[in-house]
Amino acid sequence: MAGRKILIIEDEPVHLNVMKAKLEYEGYEVIVATDGETGYQKIMEEKPDLVLLDIILPKLDGFGIMERLRTKGKPAPTIIVVSNSGQPVEIDKALKLGAKDYLVKAEFNPADVLDKVEKALGPSVAEKKNGTRKSVPAEKLTVAPSADRNYSITGSGNKENILIVEDDKFLRDLIVQKLGREGFRTSEAMDGEEGLKAAKEMRPDLILLDLILPGMDGFEVLKRIKEDKVTAQIPVIVLSNLGQKEDMDRTVALGAEDFMVKAHFTPGEIITKIKVVLKKKYF
Repeated sequence: MAGRKILIIEDEPVHLNVMKAKLEYEGYEVIVATDGETGYQKIMEEKPDLVLLDIILPKLDGFGIMERLRTKGKPAPTIIVVSNSGQPVEIDKALKLGAKDYLVKAEFNPADVLDKVEKALGPSVAEKKNGTRKSVPAEKLTVAPSADRNYSITGSGNKENILIVEDDKFLRDLIVQKLGREGFRTSEAMDGEEGLKAAKEMRPDLILLDLILPGMDGFEVLKRIKEDKVTAQIPVIVLSNLGQKEDMDRTVALGAEDFMVKAHFTPGEIITKIKVVLKKKYF
């Protein structure tokens, strides 16, 4: 049974890749566009069953796309709006222009996207075939930051503190939100130097480390963490867009506990991996 066709119109690469990976794994045919003009043309040419539509886009915004479709007077695909702000006025405008549903970026993960899609189109191919929903496989709260640092601390729970060294705000916020719901305390750093500084000052229970960072890259951060007796025993999970075997081998050789390719995992699966690594730490 062929999967139904979904068009994602989104200009944020991490957001786009995570949604695409999740939906493709569930059996949907996914096509993408990273600006409004291209997205509108793909709606006309590809005739998707559903569109996941960002509002803020280059060339033509999401509202402009919906207004063009409205003036055509022809049946439009089902549209689920992906909103940055979630302001009621923005959502109300989208619904009036024909959107069926909406998602607020800061409040959802890819599983929520799938829920909305299935609500609109029915169960995915994978769920119809297997009867259950599967995760994407591995292979494929507040202390104000000081004036001289670029990291923040969130949470006041009893669970472990996780340091997230990641410059992509969307992904970082998703992970912080998910960890907070699980009771973890989180620390955030947006570049390599501040990540290294936070590791030394705070001695977190685990570090989630991106490789491509402003300034000092993740390879160098990992190397220095493992060379310093103060931080050497802190487990590090590398989370990166880099997925080449040599990159994975290099991080393992430098002392990383595990390597996760961003596009292959949902935030929920990243949290599960964190829990597994922390359990190993204490046994």
